[in-house]
Amino acid sequence: MSRSVFVTGACYGTGYTIAERFAKENYNIFISGRDFEKADAAARSLADKYGVFAKGFSTVSFDQPEVECIFEEIKSLGYSIDTIVLNAANLGIGQESLTVDIEEFADVYRINILWNFMMAREAAKQMKEQKKGSIVFITSNSALRVTENRCAYCSTKSAILAMSKSFAVDWGKYGIRSNCVLPGMIKTERWEKNLNNCKYYLANYTPIEDIADFEDIANAVWYFASDASKNTTGAELIVDGGMLAQLTPNIERELWKDNK
Repeated sequence: MSRSVFVTGACYGTGYTIAERFAKENYNIFISGRDFEKADAAARSLADKYGVFAKGFSTVSFDQPEVECIFEEIKSLGYSIDTIVLNAANLGIGQESLTVDIEEFADVYRINILWNFMMAREAAKQMKEQKKGSIVFITSNSALRVTENRCAYCSTKSAILAMSKSFAVDWGKYGIRSNCVLPGMIKTERWEKNLNNCKYYLANYTPIEDIADFEDIANAVWYFASDASKNTTGAELIVDGGMLAQLTPNIERELWKDNK
């Protein structure tokens, strides 16, 4: 039976790798990004590589009509969403709480909470018709332990945990499950290029002595989407190398090696 997944913020990096994980399982792929050309190129890349149907959407206004149009178009093409992965986020970097512009602060909430809510709700309407579906939020270990000057980001990631549990309770009767993946640091381009000395942040002293690859997050998402977790809802899976488990890091060990 043909199955479909929608992954937000999937033009590259973590989101793209999540979409690719589903393409390997022969899912139809729908992805979104702020730049249509990039979203379209990412979709075509997956379609060409894995022989699946894939389509990209641009997200510009982050409002209800835009969200409704996306899901109406998916339905008009003859598809219905089985899994939605809410990966896109406003990172809210450098927002000092005493000086941040209130509109910049609110924009983090508009994208990370309101837009995610609208996307999940429209997907859930299709899942309800099928009597089955999986919602997976990519939140963060920052939902539980915060980082400096990122009040909006950390508090929205925390709020997502409660939103996911609410969906699990409200929509469980329709066969819809809702769960969260909580990454720590990921080997993004920002990390690989060592921007802002991020390879030497204290947070990199994880007990496992490594941080996540894109595939680590994609595999966690796949677990929640697949029937391997058919009795799991309202749950969280932390993928942070043990960062949240430790009280203090081992600062005596070597810093990152180039082969990590």
